[in-house]
Amino acid sequence: MTPPYETIVFALDAGLATITLNTPERGNAVAKKFGQEFRAAALICQTNPTVRAVLLRAEGKAFCVGGDLKDFAGQADLPAAVKDMTIDFHAAVSMLARMDAPLVCAVNGIAAGAGLTMACLADYVIAGTSAAFTYAYAGVGFTADGGLTWLLPRLVGLRNFQSLLLSGRVVPAAEALALGIVSEVVDDAELPARAETFARRLSQGPTKAYGGIKRLALASFSQAYEAHLEAEAQALFLAAGTEDARGAIAAMAARQKPVFNGR
Repeated sequence: MTPPYETIVFALDAGLATITLNTPERGNAVAKKFGQEFRAAALICQTNPTVRAVLLRAEGKAFCVGGDLKDFAGQADLPAAVKDMTIDFHAAVSMLARMDAPLVCAVNGIAAGAGLTMACLADYVIAGTSAAFTYAYAGVGFTADGGLTWLLPRLVGLRNFQSLLLSGRVVPAAEALALGIVSEVVDDAELPARAETFARRLSQGPTKAYGGIKRLALASFSQAYEAHLEAEAQALFLAAGTEDARGAIAAMAARQKPVFNGR
């Protein structure tokens, strides 16, 4: 049993955890309560061994409009409030980035600021045709959070990142696909089913291997080639010892389809 949430809906079914942003009347804006609940859901995703894939989606017309400006405007000490919120939000995104389970993000409507961060965090992003992306932070005199200034330059390159930051323009789904922000674009009506189908397929895959690949990718920009070769060797050694790898090799040798159990 998971506790009731106010800003999200969390569900776990047959290995697939689904986190749904659930304040559509506010454009799924991010404030302190969301950070706390997002962190709690991320902790389950990282620590519960039955979670083998995670789907991040949203209710309403917007995926996430970014920070809750009305909430910010009511803060007597805005710097302290923002700092407090980022503690939980950063803990959440760190756990989602480092968990074994792959993260699939379904983007409907606008993904601005923290919404763009959450999209960039995902391992696979499926956008509806009406989806759009914008940096947004600089428009209110902010910088960024959730690792966006680490993630986005790696996805689109430094020059494109600078353009998105300084222009503040809104990037439509088709361009986001060309830039590398999203993995695929589908009709809006097909988005929910496509995202769930793809995430469920990943939930039946080699979860430990996915986790190893994710961690190698995170490290690939920060260590020397030879150090990365050693990291790959160590990750491959660990993967070779999993039940999934042994079972898959035996199945392929017998010309059978592998079945993965995430161990």
